Amino acid sequence: MDDKLRERLRTAVEAHRPDRERMLARLERGMAEAPSARTPRAPRGPLPWLRVAGATAAVCGVLTVGAYAVTSAGGQARGGQVAASPAPSASATTGPGRVPESRTEDGPLWADGAVDPHSNAYWAQSNVTLRTTEPLSSLTVELRIAQTGGVNTTGSWRSLPEQDFTASAQEKGGFLVYRWTLKPGRTVPVGTHMFAGQYNHAEGDRGADGDYFTASAARATGQQVSVGDDFTSDH
Repeated sequence: MDDKLRERLRTAVEAHRPDRERMLARLERGMAEAPSARTPRAPRGPLPWLRVAGATAAVCGVLTVGAYAVTSAGGQARGGQVAASPAPSASATTGPGRVPESRTEDGPLWADGAVDPHSNAYWAQSNVTLRTTEPLSSLTVELRIAQTGGVNTTGSWRSLPEQDFTASAQEKGGFLVYRWTLKPGRTVPVGTHMFAGQYNHAEGDRGADGDYFTASAARATGQQVSVGDDFTSDH
């Protein structure tokens, strides 16, 4: 390159004045057209924590619907409220009570119950007097003493031969229960017989209103008879 060419190029560069306003205008047009010129991108799915939250909400919804369905199947009262189960009756929660029907005589069998007059403020004896006008081929006598506080057995006895009976005493359902059962092959003769249960109790004059007895037997013919009653206090 000769000196004349270099001089001409330098002169041209020095003489050049760029059009600033035109350049800015082109830049602004390019920026305005950039979004439309870009390739559109597919929308991204929800963020991971949003997807988890959505799944949790769906599960809760299913559980709520399921619980409502079960409740509806179980029974509803009017107005959409769930009907409450009825409370158990008193007889269902207090266990065995007094003899349901007083019967002191049945066929040849008669019986009576009373607290022995020799009972005191700490100890008592309850007597079951049994009378039969016919021989009995089986007999079970049960005496129930209500647990009114401190009731515990001190023994029992019967006027009939001891070897003819199986005897027991145990706590059961809020009672001290005495039971005498005639052994197979033995017979209860005609006459008046006594069965007695003895027990301690809390200090004081113990009421016998909750006590009762039952007796069931079989006549020689095989017919079943039974009696039962509550107690009266004689002291």
